[in-house]
Amino acid sequence: MSMKLPRLLVTASPHLKGPASTAKIMWHVTWSLLPVWGVAIWWYGPSAFLVVVAATAGCLLPERLFGKRGSLNDGSCVITGILLGLTLPPGIPLWMAFVGGFFSIAFGKLVFGGLGQNAFNPALLGRAFLQASFPVALTTWPAGGGEWWRLRGDNFALPLMRGDPADTVTEATPLALMKWDRESEAAQALGVDDLVFGMTGGSVGEGAAIVILLCGGYLALRNFLNWRIPASIFLSVAVFSGLLHLIDADRFASPQFMLFSGGLMLGAVYMATDMVTSPVTNRACWIFGFGIGFLTIVIRTWGGLPEGVMYAILLMNALVPFLNRWTQPRVFGTGRKKGAPA
Repeated sequence: MSMKLPRLLVTASPHLKGPASTAKIMWHVTWSLLPVWGVAIWWYGPSAFLVVVAATAGCLLPERLFGKRGSLNDGSCVITGILLGLTLPPGIPLWMAFVGGFFSIAFGKLVFGGLGQNAFNPALLGRAFLQASFPVALTTWPAGGGEWWRLRGDNFALPLMRGDPADTVTEATPLALMKWDRESEAAQALGVDDLVFGMTGGSVGEGAAIVILLCGGYLALRNFLNWRIPASIFLSVAVFSGLLHLIDADRFASPQFMLFSGGLMLGAVYMATDMVTSPVTNRACWIFGFGIGFLTIVIRTWGGLPEGVMYAILLMNALVPFLNRWTQPRVFGTGRKKGAPA
């Protein structure tokens, strides 16, 4: 005897499901990061490869030990490891990159309850931990180019041991030059094209702005990121830095320099657009992005560090629940006041 289905079937939402799953989105983001990583390897040599691998290994270990069964398959911890590695100096000891990856997943994700529950971007939280714990290693920038096979620093230094600084050729990042040594020959010779194509010192993934934008455009076309967030970040950085540049061009850098220097491109395209730690409404995304851009310029200009993208994103992550609450769309059939009839 066959059971006759009721004429009205009530089920829980969502009633329409899209083809994109969490794992599909995560692995597409991972694949889009490979060209960025490839440019870093071409410029910094094996050090760029080893640092990202060590950070990713540090992320995989706590996910395997303490994560839910099968959580390794969604690719989220792989993205965290790659992004963390791209924000680190290429000459950092590998054990530090591993510890940073472990902290990113263990304290930036799992303590909150796992994927979808964390309040802050795990990769940036891991980098903030490394910045506070090992400030010298996190602010030593090896020079790029030259002999490709040469390591860029003390990658194989033993834990809590100091390597020989004479073995490393370092240089100041463009942001550091503009902040503390603006009149130097190196600062004067620095062109926007060097920033666009990544021919400068800095973090592993700090260069190749064109490649980052192209990869981000691919994700936006696939609807795997909300384009309003990077667009609002770029717009606010251009506006605020442009106003300061108009007031005093000798003291404040140009908008082009602010846009293409440091980790702004990587942060705006990959960090700020994290689906878990970014707003869910389009209006909140605009506010979120403008806040990140404004805080970045404030920290870069008047802060004690030359770069401020990491702290700007983490601070705005803390405001995401409030932004979501303030920008909730009006329920159909109700007035502007809560619960009032239309």
